[in-house]
Amino acid sequence: MENNPTRAISTVDSADLHPTSQKLAEFAREHGLNLAIKQFTVSTRTAQDAADAVGCELAQIVKSLVFVVNGEPTMALVSGANRLDLKKLAGLCEVGKKKVKRASADIVREATGFAIGGVPPFGHAQSLRLFIDQDFWQYDLIWAAAGTPNTVFPITPNDLKRVTQGVVADLRVA
Repeated sequence: MENNPTRAISTVDSADLHPTSQKLAEFAREHGLNLAIKQFTVSTRTAQDAADAVGCELAQIVKSLVFVVNGEPTMALVSGANRLDLKKLAGLCEVGKKKVKRASADIVREATGFAIGGVPPFGHAQSLRLFIDQDFWQYDLIWAAAGTPNTVFPITPNDLKRVTQGVVADLRVA
């Protein structure tokens, strides 16, 4: 797909960003990344919305999904084209599937500092156990939420792994 720049306002200078995106940009700088945050006039709240706005494949979108596993907030970064296999996540966390529950909006905000629809893969309020979909490594660049429902940024899978210190795993439903 072609990038659709008419839908992007622009790559935004960090001083012009929403405060939650500024917080993310600062965290990234502290970890050796200069994020090229793009702000759109359309929503990037869902993986499909983000792919349409960016002009990339759905599989290049990072879904930041928060679950409560045995009482502990846990994040799975899943390719936009994939459905998370809860049994696989449970196995990685060494618990039964019944111990894995989707986090409420309140828990997501408390654990990450961000609202659902704009949760980035890092820069969270709390340290989270984190797993990364291995399917991202088929792409040079992937796109993740930048703290609001209309901002995203590109990142390489290797930089994502480095900054999050997440565990790369097979997370998708077969």
